[in-house]
Amino acid sequence: MIRTALFLLFTLLIVPITVYLYGSPLTGEQVNVLSKLVRMYALMAGICFLTGEITRNYSQVDKLWSIVPILYAWLATEWAGWPPRMLLMSLLITLWGVRLTFNFARRGGYTWPLWGGEEDYRWAVLRAKPGLNKPLIWSLFNLLFICYYQMGLILLFTLPVVAAMSHSTKPLGAWDGILSALFLAFLVLETVADQQQWNYQNRKKAGIESGKGFLDRGLWGIVRHPNYASEQAIWILIYGFSVVSSGQWINWSIGGCLLLLLLFKGSSDFSEEISAKKYPEYARYQQTVGRFFPQLSRSKRVVSGEISR
Repeated sequence: MIRTALFLLFTLLIVPITVYLYGSPLTGEQVNVLSKLVRMYALMAGICFLTGEITRNYSQVDKLWSIVPILYAWLATEWAGWPPRMLLMSLLITLWGVRLTFNFARRGGYTWPLWGGEEDYRWAVLRAKPGLNKPLIWSLFNLLFICYYQMGLILLFTLPVVAAMSHSTKPLGAWDGILSALFLAFLVLETVADQQQWNYQNRKKAGIESGKGFLDRGLWGIVRHPNYASEQAIWILIYGFSVVSSGQWINWSIGGCLLLLLLFKGSSDFSEEISAKKYPEYARYQQTVGRFFPQLSRSKRVVSGEISR
């Protein structure tokens, strides 16, 4: 637990501070906007913690994951006076959020009362692990990682919108169009991947896919996590707008997309550990299909089943 805490402290604090010191300093307007967003983050993370502890449903952050970035982006855009690039970024983030919110809702993520709904199955697995199965330790994990770390990450990967404020008068150009087109392409890929997973799960429940355990067809036959791969690409592209705006390949808002890559690496490791224990064929699937990138050459597979998300 101590090593985990130190790693989280490094990623959440040291990485953003380092890139902040490396790049151009924030303007007074950016500092003002950022301070408002940080206060909102602290409040929402605290509410998620208290709600999770009271209800014993620890997926409260999941309910806000697709909504809060939209809120952050539009507030920053309004406070900056609606510059075109920030407006474009906010529109793209809204499309991303609507898609993800819909996908989460149809899986039972939102119910009434709002603190109910589906809990991520991985939290139950983690709660049973030695070291985390004590109530006090789990509450600390809920406070530090599930709530404040993840909500902090949401804020960080949305900050390229704030970074674009300092160059808000720079007109939109060809690179903005290219980034937007790539963003929409990955959004479509993620939508298709989730729909394929949804269709497969429903067929399993209906008994049509009896005997199969994990999905390995369609996009899932090209990479093991097409939805994760698209999600990471989307937020790297959002960071790309801050590069176009500032003219700097590395600026203070890069920490969010870097930390998101680490999160998806850890999340996919954990999901695949569970899948490998459930399905003997999963090890072969891992050997023949790339995690986030297609393998250049792979042998003919005879595997079947469900990737956990």
